[in-house]
Amino acid sequence: MNMKGSLPLLILHTLAGGARHGYRIAMQIKEQSAGVLDFKEGTLYPTLHALEQQGMIESYKEMENGRERRYYRLLAKGKAALATERAEWERFANAVNSVLDGATTK
Repeated sequence: MNMKGSLPLLILHTLAGGARHGYRIAMQIKEQSAGVLDFKEGTLYPTLHALEQQGMIESYKEMENGRERRYYRLLAKGKAALATERAEWERFANAVNSVLDGATTK
């Protein structure tokens, strides 16, 4: 399952725990969702670039195991967006759950 609309929120949440490179962001999301959320490079990196262009995250290069990696970190604007988007997501999820819990089967 790949819910593209949730990816910016998931990235911001992951980066709230500290800077990470793209592959680590994807793996952490996949691991924490027990494999349900598996975002591929073609989805992940354009979203990272968009968040960077919006001033929510910034990237920097660092050497790791003899290779240069691009790391991403959360900025103040991203922290504010995370709080807002998380509240909106919880409101949305609660509304969907209310409908589903109220559904009757025939």
